[in-house]
Amino acid sequence: MDAIEVIVLLDVGGLEDKEKFEKHVKKEGFKIVEGEDFVYTAKSSTTTFSTKAYILEVFRKGLQKNKFNDANLIFLLNETPYPTYFYDKTTNDFELAEVEK
Repeated sequence: MDAIEVIVLLDVGGLEDKEKFEKHVKKEGFKIVEGEDFVYTAKSSTTTFSTKAYILEVFRKGLQKNKFNDANLIFLLNETPYPTYFYDKTTNDFELAEVEK
């Protein structure tokens, strides 16, 4: 199986400690895209399902180690965009954003 190219874009408001957050995601295998705020890349050798679950888990834990106001997450796996997720502070997890019709 070929490696999956991963791009993650995080829109986070009021993050208290960006350095601490980025240290966490780097430790988990993501690279910071130079010149971009909260954009990360990685390669995955697992299935798309496992990769998606891993992304959500890594970014959830990184946010939980910090104080922030709100966060939205979108990612691409091999240039295929996945739906937007928002961080729900009542469940302390990412939830799929509802698509307005």
